[in-house]
Amino acid sequence: MTIFKKIVFLLAALAISQYSSKIIAQELTIKKAPKQISFEAGYRNVFVIMDKSATPYNNDASNGYGFLFDYGWKLSGLDGKKPGVYLTVPMGYSVLFPDNSSSKKMSMLNYGWSLRHELSKNPNIVPFIGYGLFLNNFKTEGTLGSIMGHQTQFEGGLNFNTPTRLKYFAKIQCSYTSYPKMGATEKIHLMYADMRVGVRF
Repeated sequence: MTIFKKIVFLLAALAISQYSSKIIAQELTIKKAPKQISFEAGYRNVFVIMDKSATPYNNDASNGYGFLFDYGWKLSGLDGKKPGVYLTVPMGYSVLFPDNSSSKKMSMLNYGWSLRHELSKNPNIVPFIGYGLFLNNFKTEGTLGSIMGHQTQFEGGLNFNTPTRLKYFAKIQCSYTSYPKMGATEKIHLMYADMRVGVRF
């Protein structure tokens, strides 16, 4: 092997060694996205019905309760220098009770994804806003089958941090939902308002 080839070989080996050390160093600094689990429950109200005649089976049920579980990953603010952003996969269930004796109870199972932005790094109270897209399975008591709808949701609230891993929160959310009407071309359009409290860990 000539001197020139030896020099080229040494330079290549050195370059590979440096590149490998950088890759190892990067792998050592890469962290898994922190996970966060949340559970919430609270009051639900149907505060707008776009077309009264299109409500499911002309049924009046406008007040009830709901709860939701979600599993999220922190996508931003990993170094603590910026407020956190979470991508979550939620699943919830809501019940609306009849307003009168001629109406029936209605229930909704919803699932999808949401994005939640924390707006501050305050160690005690952190405001947040969120946006979600859901599929919504709607059932009326005493009626066979169900209908599937789409739900768009906006929320805003406050996280209350504690010295432990637990974070308590309170929020208000507004959602717009549309369902197909059985046997008709028009859709059912409803707007829900929720007041929820919960815990994250």
